[in-house]
Amino acid sequence: MAQLWGGRFTKQTDEAVKAFNDSIGFDKRLYREDITGSIAHAQMLGAQSIISSDEAGQIIEGLKGILADVEDGSLAITNEYEDIHSFVEANLIDRIGDAGKKLHTGRSRNDQVALDMKLYTRRKTMEIRRHVSGLLTTLLSLMEENTDTYMPGFTHLQKAQPTTLAHHLGAYFEMFKRDAGRLDDCLVRMNYCPLGSGALAGTTYPLDRSMTASLLGFTGPTLNSMDSVSDRDYLIELMSALSLIMMHLSRFSEELITWNSNEYRFVEMDDAFSTGSSIMPQKKNPDICELVRGKTGRVYGDLMSLLTTMKGLPLAYNKDMQEDKEPAFDAIDTAEACISLFSEMLSTITFRKEVMRLSAVRGFTNATDAADYLVVKGVPFRDAHGIIGRLVLHCIDENKSIDEMSLDELKAFSPAFEEDLYDAVSLKTCVEKRLTLGAPGPYIMKRVIAEEKEWLSSWNSRIADEIA
Repeated sequence: MAQLWGGRFTKQTDEAVKAFNDSIGFDKRLYREDITGSIAHAQMLGAQSIISSDEAGQIIEGLKGILADVEDGSLAITNEYEDIHSFVEANLIDRIGDAGKKLHTGRSRNDQVALDMKLYTRRKTMEIRRHVSGLLTTLLSLMEENTDTYMPGFTHLQKAQPTTLAHHLGAYFEMFKRDAGRLDDCLVRMNYCPLGSGALAGTTYPLDRSMTASLLGFTGPTLNSMDSVSDRDYLIELMSALSLIMMHLSRFSEELITWNSNEYRFVEMDDAFSTGSSIMPQKKNPDICELVRGKTGRVYGDLMSLLTTMKGLPLAYNKDMQEDKEPAFDAIDTAEACISLFSEMLSTITFRKEVMRLSAVRGFTNATDAADYLVVKGVPFRDAHGIIGRLVLHCIDENKSIDEMSLDELKAFSPAFEEDLYDAVSLKTCVEKRLTLGAPGPYIMKRVIAEEKEWLSSWNSRIADEIA
């Protein structure tokens, strides 16, 4: 078929060049956005009397028919077209004749593709926010159930101080909550309409850019036509936000993989989210976590690909920018799948609470509290630190925890030890007396959970309002 730009040329494009140049293989997913944008453009052209109202009506009905036929499968998007724009326009002209040739009045493929990508990216960002909301809801439910589930907290992967599962999961809630804010921010900055910018310098037609922006749900039109067609910041910003989400998912996955090991046994993965070995019948592998961890690097690579593409481009549009789509689509698809699947997996995990508790006890996570106990009894902190260090070394040799030592054994290390030491270093006491905001004490933890529930409810309401 003839290309939309063929008038200047006297020879057909070499087939290898055409294949190299064409983008229909990957930008066909933009069909809905391309048609939606074209409908708005036609409405505006008619309202401004740039084309007749009858022509605008024919174009709009023709476009709606193409959309319906693509979605019900009766019209296939094939590789005979250069890109999604030529597919839509060629089919429109086939259906309604010369009126279809007027659709492109006052616009360029440069502002058209910029619009398509913004509409697509906005829609996918909203969908990803809903997946993040689902993950936050799952986390909050687990936090509510586990304010008294004791476990060791770690630094350097060494058992450090006692905490609760609610507190540990709450750290991830904060990460994904920040991710939610970043997605919100992305939407604010991307929500300006480039349509009407033309190739780079606007147009002589009396377009009403505010009308098309309003019809398409944008905050308003962009203010510089050169920037409008060459801006890919919104994609890079979203891919940066997705990279952070993937980093948080990867950290979480790493911990679950560790906790699922025979050495930890903190969690039991549900069969539906695990796989086995083709040779070792005893294996139950946390493949979803491992794949999420692995796919994180893939999303990072997508981000770096687009950053590298954009770093040396002069204004305004350059064909290099066609390379924005595949990494952006891949990053969006990958992150969306990972968030959704991880959330479903997390909701099915069994946490082995007694194993966690015993791990905290036998890991001397109450050693700091034992030192604090001596300080309260009048022992200087530096001396108390040394006493407890020697006590822990002795306990390791004896294969005992601190609270399994007799009072006589304890007094051999310091006469300041009394019977009340046992209550002071119990996991319950160690956790419950940590009441500063952000600490794992059940009282403060429940207060934080209530605040998080209120925030999540408000955020979900705002998301619902934006979609409506």
